Amino acid sequence: MLFLALMAGSLAFLLPRPSGEAGGGEAGPDRVVQLMVETVLPERVVLEDELSGRVAAYRRVEIRPQVGGLILERTVDEGARVKAGDVLFRIDPAPLEAELRTAEAALARAEAAVSHARRAVERSDALLARNAVSLEKNDSARTDLVLAEAGLMEARTVVQRKRLDLGFATLRAPIDGYVAAGLADAGGLAAPGGEKPLAVVQDLEKVFIDLRLPSEGLDAIQSAAEAGLGPVRILAERDGAEPLTGVLRFSDVIVDPGTGSVSVRVEAKNPHLALLPGMFVRARLPRGIVPDALLLPEDAVLRRGDGTAQVVVVSDQGEARRRDVGLGDRIGNRIIITAGLKPGDTVAIRGQDRVPEDAAIQVTPRRADEVAAASRP
Repeated sequence: MLFLALMAGSLAFLLPRPSGEAGGGEAGPDRVVQLMVETVLPERVVLEDELSGRVAAYRRVEIRPQVGGLILERTVDEGARVKAGDVLFRIDPAPLEAELRTAEAALARAEAAVSHARRAVERSDALLARNAVSLEKNDSARTDLVLAEAGLMEARTVVQRKRLDLGFATLRAPIDGYVAAGLADAGGLAAPGGEKPLAVVQDLEKVFIDLRLPSEGLDAIQSAAEAGLGPVRILAERDGAEPLTGVLRFSDVIVDPGTGSVSVRVEAKNPHLALLPGMFVRARLPRGIVPDALLLPEDAVLRRGDGTAQVVVVSDQGEARRRDVGLGDRIGNRIIITAGLKPGDTVAIRGQDRVPEDAAIQVTPRRADEVAAASRP
């Protein structure tokens, strides 16, 4: 990448003040002004759009009970970091254990019924072979066996369900993350389908940044992401927060008809929890590249009454003249000059407003440090 190069030892030019200009005293040839200049050279610039958005957790899980009961124990505090599988709550298991024992007893009865029905079928088959029992009674015995086996299958399913319910009495963290505020307390009542979860666990090692941008700018941002022009830069509003980087992960396929905007989502690593859910941030998304951009400080650009932009260009012969230029994107405190300059031009960046319009002024160059030394007492 070529960067804007300052001239080795910025030059100061002393220009005669135009005749008759007021300067707090008599006008004369000793009245001079200083011009600080630099040479513009091409450099590669990545264009960015700055958007505002909100932070969302990478994963957010609400801990809700699947069985009801009294909360006997809460094993974590608000803000604690937990790992997947860590116990969060324990619900009183006694009612669930009793229901399991009842289901196991029903299972034992069903198993006995199947055994009895199977023996009855065996006897009926033997009697039927000797024509000692009717075919109708043999069919009835077989039907009883089928019904008993279905009852056994149902009883086994009920036992399995009751064992699951007993396991649900211990609530564990499904993901690694941090426990949000608003935990239920021990002694409270857990009820399936309640409006409020017992806890919320959020994975904050990575976060999403949800942004909205005008729909017409979406193609450029997606193309820049596919071309790998650079990461998305995230600037938090919190004082002292270090800028983070992220990547574009998702863009909506629906444009808001009211605003004409579309949502995009950026994924970013979040060391030291610099970004928290709900936080307002600004993100700079690459949208294009200018391989040979000419940039100047914004202060170097002069504005005319009709909106025309001008800069003061100093020729190799020491003539200073205003020149109309075209302006492009702003890059920090600099601006891209799209027309009116060429690489290697020498441009005034200080004192240029004292150069009159529509006139070329001959100047005598002097070094800036020499001017500063001469001004010292």
